[in-house]
Amino acid sequence: MNRIRFSIYVLSLILAACQPVSDRGTIAELRHVQMEVNEPLIENGLDKAMLSYKGFLENSPESDLTPEAIRRLADLKIEKEYGSFIEGGSSVSEAKEEKASISDKNNPPVMAETAETQVSKASAPIKVHQESKADFEKRTTNGQWADMVVEANPIAGEGLNDLERKGAREAITLYRKLLNEYPFYGRNDQVLYQMSRAYEELGQTDEAMAVMEQLVYDFPGSSYIAEVQFRRAEYFFSHRQYLDAENAYSSIVDTAATSSYYELALYKLGWTFYKQELYEDALHRFIALLDYKVSVGYDFNQTEDEQERKRTEDTFRVISLSFSNLGGSDSVAEYFSLHGKRSYENSVYSNLGEFYFDKRRYADAASAYTAFVSRNPFHKVAPNFHMRVIEIQAKGGFPSLVLDAKKEFATTYGLKSEYWQYFNPDDRPDVISYLKTNLIDLANHYHACYQDPQQKEKKQANFAEALNWYREFLASFSTETEAPNIHYQLADLLLENTSFGAAAEEFEKTAYDYPSHEKSSQAGYIAVSAYREQLAVVSQEDKDSVRREVVRSSLQFADTFPEHEKAPIVLGAAADDLYGMEEYEQSLSAANKLLETFPGTDTDVLRSAWLVIGHSSYELLHYSEAETAYLNVLALLPAGDKMHEELVNNLAATIFCGSVVWRPPRQSGRQPNMTLPQP
Repeated sequence: MNRIRFSIYVLSLILAACQPVSDRGTIAELRHVQMEVNEPLIENGLDKAMLSYKGFLENSPESDLTPEAIRRLADLKIEKEYGSFIEGGSSVSEAKEEKASISDKNNPPVMAETAETQVSKASAPIKVHQESKADFEKRTTNGQWADMVVEANPIAGEGLNDLERKGAREAITLYRKLLNEYPFYGRNDQVLYQMSRAYEELGQTDEAMAVMEQLVYDFPGSSYIAEVQFRRAEYFFSHRQYLDAENAYSSIVDTAATSSYYELALYKLGWTFYKQELYEDALHRFIALLDYKVSVGYDFNQTEDEQERKRTEDTFRVISLSFSNLGGSDSVAEYFSLHGKRSYENSVYSNLGEFYFDKRRYADAASAYTAFVSRNPFHKVAPNFHMRVIEIQAKGGFPSLVLDAKKEFATTYGLKSEYWQYFNPDDRPDVISYLKTNLIDLANHYHACYQDPQQKEKKQANFAEALNWYREFLASFSTETEAPNIHYQLADLLLENTSFGAAAEEFEKTAYDYPSHEKSSQAGYIAVSAYREQLAVVSQEDKDSVRREVVRSSLQFADTFPEHEKAPIVLGAAADDLYGMEEYEQSLSAANKLLETFPGTDTDVLRSAWLVIGHSSYELLHYSEAETAYLNVLALLPAGDKMHEELVNNLAATIFCGSVVWRPPRQSGRQPNMTLPQP
């Protein structure tokens, strides 16, 4: 409606210009006039405006206003048929706007569906690598200039009758008249632009191209030049006239990003070189497009603007195609070495990796990620790329490569590695979680290999690997909930390897160095058992020191885990060991503690404890305590036991304070059952 009002307003000015001055009043009189700002609704406004312009042209003498009236009359004829081409920057009709040309809020639409709409159809998102290469190229480059004109215009093409063509043809005739009769009219570039669009609506592509050629030649500085050049370039591209397309796109790109068509032209210029197999030239344009996005502050991780996100994804994909044709990841490294590093370089490598992954070229995919990590070992995404390498190799079915990659990851990103001098582990929970899982996987893998009888020749190598990765985990994650169980597995590995002393130490750490857990008491008990196993195999000169470790560990176990079913036996064995080591005070203390703590334990254990008390008390000259102890031993002794007579003699000797006391052999039934559990 504003267009109609504007047309009538212009017409009124034209007519007013023809009136005598006396009929128009003076400027001074206007200050007293009340202005009416509400405009009435005018029925059939376009028709009335056209009649007014036509009447003016027929009835008024030629003047400076004549070419303006001709142009407006032609424009109104086009507007009546198709809507406005240029006012407000909208497309020829709402229906066409949905189907075809690019619309920019500050620019007219283009002739057909172009890169903008093809690359960024948010209504039908396509995952980058779920379409074939051919479909991708078709979607992102298909200008189909001539064909799309007909498709975009619901009334153009076959079946269009003369009546429906009339408005556009009359407009073209008027535009021709204006150009021929008024070659110096100041808005002839707009006339040519409108005429090319009129031909477009009629489906007369060749005529439209000819008019645009004239506009480009005669008015290189026109405000319409960027759009016209883009329309020409799209036509050339769709007809595989790549050199002509290159020139047209380049004319926009050479404007140094002052045109709103700059990004699209740069994108399609890259495709123009790509189609000519000039892949490095294509890369220069695609990289320049990404550089431009960086310069204007574009966030490559943004998700709000779906069109921009999709267009950027497509740019990265065609970059992957170009590098693939140039030799893969090596060519990427070479390119950025020659032309400088980029902040988005990691996305170039990752997109290339995914490009190969989709083609099941697993080695090339892993190589792309690895190439970036090797050049940027301290980049934030380096560990994530390394994780992806492991996933790719697992998907490809390369277990040995997976194992090597896991070992490299654990070494490169262990908490003591140089990488963490640049990042705070608390800020990278994803990497830390993966590191934990990776270390456990490695330790369990090599532990299983150590137990595998088919890998007997690698047994010690697998033992060393498993031990290393268990220790790596504990060094990095000693406070994590998994740590006690991992420590238990480490100790168990040592026990399987008959490293009894080392195993005992690790079982003790498992039992006592962590808050109570489900394996605490079991670890404490196995530690005592492991020390006893070590005692059986060490040299004679080392037995005393090992025996002391046995006693120490036994006493700690009994103190810490009195609820364990083996606690009385372990404590009794420690008391007996102390007596054998002539540590009478300590043996007496241990035996008394056993009786106090476990009064309801087995008779055999109680009898052994009383016997230690009796012998230790006698050695300490505590004859009264010794007498009581021997009496308790006799009371607990089975009838007919061969020890009965000797114990009676000991009792008598104790009473008379001077006789030789008989001491039964220390091993006679008092050693606890400390058999180690099977691995």
